[in-house]
Amino acid sequence: MRVTADRTVCVGAGLCALTAPAVFDQDDDGIVTVLRSAADGGDGAAAREAGLLCPSGAVRVTDAAG
Repeated sequence: MRVTADRTVCVGAGLCALTAPAVFDQDDDGIVTVLRSAADGGDGAAAREAGLLCPSGAVRVTDAAG
């Protein structure tokens, strides 16, 4: 599973960090940061949900590793 976040389109809503705190956080400006991919010990189901909830489409979760 590959988890990415486009920080240039993030609006800082924080749904990703609330939904999957093991995978996402926010920096001091409220912009998304990926802590770890779901494959690296994060919660895959929560990461997928965060991707669906993201209002700006900044969070992407795919099954492909590369």
